Amino acid sequence: MKSQSFSLDLAGKTLIAEFNDLTEQANGSVLLKYGETAILVTAVMGERENSGMNYFPLSVEFEEKFYAAGQILGSRFVRREGRPSDEAILSARIVDRTIRPLFNHQIRRDVQVVISVLAMGEDDPDVLGVIGASLALAVSDIPWSGPVGAVRIGRKKITGEIVLNPTYEERLESLLDFEVLAFGNDRTINMIETASNEVTENDLTVVFEASVKFHQKFEVWKGEIAACM
Repeated sequence: MKSQSFSLDLAGKTLIAEFNDLTEQANGSVLLKYGETAILVTAVMGERENSGMNYFPLSVEFEEKFYAAGQILGSRFVRREGRPSDEAILSARIVDRTIRPLFNHQIRRDVQVVISVLAMGEDDPDVLGVIGASLALAVSDIPWSGPVGAVRIGRKKITGEIVLNPTYEERLESLLDFEVLAFGNDRTINMIETASNEVTENDLTVVFEASVKFHQKFEVWKGEIAACM
């Protein structure tokens, strides 16, 4: 597979999606970079049917390694990672809840999506996880009714200015922290994750309008990628 790279301007930064042979045994994969944050997403489907199973076996894992933040913990002789952090578990659930409804739930072959954080910058990798899962599934042969997109939206307390994909520092000064996840084909919002103070209905309207504009832009970008793959 020839290495291909696609970029999208998002909130003053460049989102880069790279497709290469780094994980050639996966059904689909993508390397995403946004600012100084980078993740690798792989999507794999098992070859065997799990007969007798009465549910769709989807697994989503979000892996945060200490090296992504420039740290290696442990003693001089034993260096190991601990169990997943609460943030990693919640990020995996965000990805799961976004992509799971778009599968055919009659499938009985194992499907696994793994998001590995390679570098941690000032931008939260959970939004990238959703976008990366969508792209990895889209370029694979796994049956799926995507795409989906994700955007985090904040609003400054003093000025009321809408901020797309605010950094960790900007989120501390934000009146609300919305993560909007939409089904790309008809721009229907299928999942919302939020933490906020009391806000008015007008505030929510502004948030959803901003998210729709982003998802329209993302859908066009996804179409350009699909046409080249």
